[in-house]
Amino acid sequence: MFSIVAQSGTTAPATTKPTEPPGYLQIVPFIALAVIFYVFMLRPQKGKDKARTELLSKMKKGDEVQTIGGEFGRVVDVRDDRVLLKVDETSNTKIWYGKNAVHRIVTEEKAEAK
Repeated sequence: MFSIVAQSGTTAPATTKPTEPPGYLQIVPFIALAVIFYVFMLRPQKGKDKARTELLSKMKKGDEVQTIGGEFGRVVDVRDDRVLLKVDETSNTKIWYGKNAVHRIVTEEKAEAK
């Protein structure tokens, strides 16, 4: 019913070791990931930054703008680092905002829509 097979204990251990690629080939995947990260993440952001800088430089007196907080106002004065917006016509309320607080220029969008 049961058969017992004896094995000799003198089997040679496996000495074949898989060869590893040279050191410079091991970093290729990391370089590829860095290139992919640059192409898909950093490069488009640079384009957005350039477009935003151009938008802020085109802002002039009389433009209607929206701030990042959602407030609408008309530009009264533009300086290098800040913008004076008239936010209420009835009480003649004017507020200084940092130039980076402007989200979009509404008057340009209205002109493009026509």
